[in-house]
Formats: sequence, C-alpha cells, structure tokens
Amino acid sequence: MSAAASRAAFDPDAPRMTIGEVMALLAPDYPDVTISKIRFLEEQGLVEPRRTAAGYRKFSSSDVDRLRYVLTAQRDHYLPLRVIRENLQAMDRGLQAPEHPAASPRVPEAVGAPAAQRFDGSAAQLRLTRAELLRESGVDAELLDALEGFGVLAPVPGGPWYDGEALEVLRAAAALAAHGIEARHLRVFRTAADREVALAEQVAAPLRRQRSVDSAARAEEVAREIAAACLRLHTALVAGALERATS
Repeated sequence: MSAAASRAAFDPDAPRMTIGEVMALLAPDYPDVTISKIRFLEEQGLVEPRRTAAGYRKFSSSDVDRLRYVLTAQRDHYLPLRVIRENLQAMDRGLQAPEHPAASPRVPEAVGAPAAQRFDGSAAQLRLTRAELLRESGVDAELLDALEGFGVLAPVPGGPWYDGEALEVLRAAAALAAHGIEARHLRVFRTAADREVALAEQVAAPLRRQRSVDSAARAEEVAREIAAACLRLHTALVAGALERATS
C-alpha cells in the first residue's frame, strides 16, 4: 500500500464516496435530491469533489456536509445560490458556519481566545475582508487606518485579506484607546514582537536546514515554544513592574 493510500485508509475525510452513495446519504433528509442536482451544484462551484484518473467523482465527508448546508439553505431559507456561495467562500476562509443558514458566517470564538492559550496557527489561517474585520471587532475604521498607518497591523502579504491576529490586535488596540492610548503609542509593541519572532527564527533556522522528514515540524514546534516563553516573560515583567509601582 502506498503512503497516500495508507493515509486515506485512516482519514475519515478522505474522498471515497461515489455520487450515487452521496445521493443515498442525502435522500432521507432531502427527498428531492438527484444526481443531476448534485452535478448542478458542482457546476456552480458549491462543491468540488476530487476526480479519479478515470474521471469519476469521489466525495469526502466534508463534501457531504457542504451539500447539506447548501440544500438546507435552499429548502428552509430560500437563499439564492449567490448568497450561499458567498457564505461558503467565507467559511473556506476560516469563518465559522452559522447555526442558522441565513445568517452570516462569523469568526470562531477560539480565534478570539487570549494569545497565551494558543500558538496553533489557526488565527493566521483565517481570512477576513476589511468589512468583516471591522464588524467582528466593533471598531471604527478610523482606528484601523491609524494602526495601519503606524505599521501596527496590515493585511496578509500579497492579498486584501486580514487574518485572526489582525482581529486580536484591533480588539486590544480598541481596549487601550478607551484609556487614551493612541495608535502611535503601539508601534513599540510591533517592534518588540518583530524582534521576538527574529529570535525564534534564529534558533529554528538550523532545524529547517536539516532536510530530514520531521525537521520542518520540529522547527515550527521550537519557534512556537520560544514565542510562548517570550510571552510568559513579557507578562511576568509587566506584572512585576506594575506590582512594584503600586506597592
């Protein structure tokens, strides 16, 4: 068995279902579904099953979940395909599927958790438009413009999107702004963060150059461990300084 086949055998989301099997799964909840309907939804770009070398469609469990979302949104909420497509595209960018299909996808709560609790890359994978970033943060565009102007945050390189880190930065900046701390005062945090990242990368770089099977994963793990330790150090130093100042 090849490595790819071995992974597929243990991956519950590996694409292995035929279009007929998918229709049989959906039919009890959606009696009107047909193979032609599933093919139409594929043509509209709402689901993208993989194809075998012979051209046969193979669906994964995620493909089936996607079809359930589309069919429910059409049947129960009469949403047009344009709106459904926009919602699916938002979910593909890391936003959370709404419990109510007619609602807009939102940022998962885990992304808004304190940075000390996670270095799993989930925030960096999130993709938000400018409007979504402002909506989720509840912040005025003026503050976002100021933060960008002082280099505190920016869209992801090469695209118009913002990631989950930008959302956390914006929320924190808003909390500080409530105490009169302006965007220009926050540049020092960006400078310190960049230096900490450079330190982590300096330690991880030799691991990245080893070219072994697990060297890249180990380098990433080391970089995250260093980042977490830097954060603990920063927290301890600030807490200690505040305690001394108020004692």
